[in-house]
Amino acid sequence: MEMNREKLCTSKADVSSDSAYHCSTCHDDEEWSSTSRGRAKSRSLSASPALGSTKEFRRTRSLHGPCPVTTFGPKACMLQNPKTIMHIQDPASQRLTWNKPPKSVLVIKKIRDASLLQPFKELCVYLTEENNMIVYVEKKVLEDPAIANDDNFGPVKKKFCTFREDYDDISNQIDFIICLGGDGTLLYASSLFQGSVPPVMAFHLGSLGFLTPFNFENFQSQVTQVIEGNAALVLRSRLKVKVVKEHREKMTVQNGIEENGVVSTNIEKEVGKQIMQYQVLNEVVVDRGPSSYLSNVDVFLDGHLITTVQGDGVIVSTPTGSTAYAAAAGASMIHPNVPAIMITPICPHSLSFRPIVVPAGVELKIMLSPDARNTAWVSFDGRKRQEICHGDSISITTSCYPLPSICFRDPVSDWFESLAECLHWNVRKKQNNFAVEE
Repeated sequence: MEMNREKLCTSKADVSSDSAYHCSTCHDDEEWSSTSRGRAKSRSLSASPALGSTKEFRRTRSLHGPCPVTTFGPKACMLQNPKTIMHIQDPASQRLTWNKPPKSVLVIKKIRDASLLQPFKELCVYLTEENNMIVYVEKKVLEDPAIANDDNFGPVKKKFCTFREDYDDISNQIDFIICLGGDGTLLYASSLFQGSVPPVMAFHLGSLGFLTPFNFENFQSQVTQVIEGNAALVLRSRLKVKVVKEHREKMTVQNGIEENGVVSTNIEKEVGKQIMQYQVLNEVVVDRGPSSYLSNVDVFLDGHLITTVQGDGVIVSTPTGSTAYAAAAGASMIHPNVPAIMITPICPHSLSFRPIVVPAGVELKIMLSPDARNTAWVSFDGRKRQEICHGDSISITTSCYPLPSICFRDPVSDWFESLAECLHWNVRKKQNNFAVEE
């Protein structure tokens, strides 16, 4: 059955606002915030500017950040900020729970992969018949001939709710997500939710599997454990990106003649600004595109110019994205629980330009340099690629909506196991010991 479009559109208006949580170490009172879609109450972790800072460069509300002791010695203390500072939990204490038993699940399957057809069918039969759950599937998944022509799968398929990307809004309909495929399926799941993201359970059925810790052999017991609410979580921070483009439109001049008498067919007229926003899990990549010239872009941090990138481009990544394109460009690998944003140049024309890590609460802004020879191109998790011209800007900061990824064991063990198995981190032949002399 296909979802009613009007019902999906009305769900866009159901947006909840989070209230601030004040750490008991730094403040005398605590406030709790409840998340949307009937989920368990959680602490709203936020970052705010110091008193007296300008409104022009407002800090983001981040779910990741340290909560230090604010007294130093017998008499010194930090000036209290009513807007609170950033907070973080011990990774070992991040556990999944439910306010109410989950009833709806989104199953994301890698497209055009015949090896996933059987696992997809087994999972959907288990969810609908064994657990009596509502299964949401993308419409193009069911258009696969192997699924459409399977008569045995027909009764199960009729129970599905379908949706289309960039057309239907399912953000308030999903209790949790199951991904079948590689790391790309997790990135795709993140792109479907521009606000709060349901918990994601990712099965390793792709090529790399750095972000997909579960094996499909024992999926029944593993899914049951998640439904019962007994699982560890890692909160993968995302980037909130705002692209502002000077919108110009070509207009035809009447009679093809301008006032100065020069013949012209088209002119460009500035008619306003176009603003686009994205939630990015891995990285924002600004590159030189098809041009043979070096890219020349300015990078601002909280309104101050920190450097000009002359090279093939620059990568702004989350800790989750530090093990992707950023690692290939020579950056360090950061655990997902570290509150940070990484800036990595791509083939810089400078021997001293090294990757840097900045706090999660800052706001970065990237623009073409005034004397840049050519335009630049930007992409978000490898999607929505577009050209950046003079006057356009890209603002990046940490989003207050992380992606809660369900762990196989715990956040630390899963991460180091992925480093060893997927990237073969520090794998070498062992050094022989000295022979014992008589």
